[in-house]
Amino acid sequence: MKKYSLLFLITAALLSCNPKQEDAAKKETDASADTVNIEARLKELNIELTTPKPPTANFVKTVRVGNLVYTSGHGPDRAEGGPLTGRVGDDLTLEQGQEAARLTGVSLLSSLKAEIGDLSKVKRIVKVLGMVQSTPEFKDQPKVMNAFSDMMVDIFGQKGKHARSAVGMSALPGNIAIEIEMIVEVED
Repeated sequence: MKKYSLLFLITAALLSCNPKQEDAAKKETDASADTVNIEARLKELNIELTTPKPPTANFVKTVRVGNLVYTSGHGPDRAEGGPLTGRVGDDLTLEQGQEAARLTGVSLLSSLKAEIGDLSKVKRIVKVLGMVQSTPEFKDQPKVMNAFSDMMVDIFGQKGKHARSAVGMSALPGNIAIEIEMIVEVED
């Protein structure tokens, strides 16, 4: 008899939940994220995009295929010029690696804006690959990349959440601290 009473209580509790209200709340949250003014959000976060530098070899910074934009790997370009270089866990601290990830985010968004004209056309950051130049003993590559991921969510809201890989590298071109590439879904 106790089993049936417990089953009845669980069933009643589940039936009292209104999934339609939860769906409506989620849609409202998603809709508010869609109405974010990206340029205003960048100013609010004190993020200034730059003019993308030309590629260093025979490739392009971005390629658009349908409604997806693929970026080449970008590094951490400092506002005063030159990249942030060094190996995390040796030359650089975790915090300096995180700053490199944010700087790389600025570089990526600058190239993306040059490709699509307006960052409000971003429907979703789909996939990110972060390569952190680090010592063999350094195991916090995901913590370095969290700075980039958090930045994308701060700017784009839920549209900034993405699938991600964060890996360590023994060396990167020009001794840059980090290289990141991403795939972005944009409006047609």
